Amino acid sequence: MFEDQKNVHVLYSYTEMENYIKQVLSYIQDGIMAGDHVILVENDRIYPLIHKELSTRLTKDQMELLHFVNNFDFYCSRGSYHPPVIEEYFNKTVQPYVENKISFRSWAHVEWATLEEPLHIIEEFERTVDKAVNLLSFPLICALLVSFGVLLVNSGHLLVSTHFTPHKKRSTITALPFFRN
Repeated sequence: MFEDQKNVHVLYSYTEMENYIKQVLSYIQDGIMAGDHVILVENDRIYPLIHKELSTRLTKDQMELLHFVNNFDFYCSRGSYHPPVIEEYFNKTVQPYVENKISFRSWAHVEWATLEEPLHIIEEFERTVDKAVNLLSFPLICALLVSFGVLLVNSGHLLVSTHFTPHKKRSTITALPFFRN
């Protein structure tokens, strides 16, 4: 999917951490094999698990294409979820890739402490990111727990589902556009 179209922004909603790990590993490995740098916005508890597994699958040179960003720092660098600050952090993060015309993709693990975050703020930021994805032409997966995904679906967004295909021994992501037109 990402080889044909780079400007893809999808919402991946998960329920089980084991499946989440499989999906992020697959996305990173596929990206690196395609020659992309991968910006992984992840929490510092899960990242070591991902890094450890990838280090058994990829060479040292390939591992250098993976770039970790702590998701707490990314989303809450000024104490709360504030879209202009997140956008500024995002722009600083991708600037070297854009300026040097380096192909990249990103996976962002979105986490909130409660479901009480103002949905309109989250939607505002996701629309801003959607514009950046189209402008800069890179694939982005925003991963979040199913409860948050349900909120976004109920507000008019499309949801991504996962399916496990035993004969392929690999999960696949069914991707839909993040926002309905």
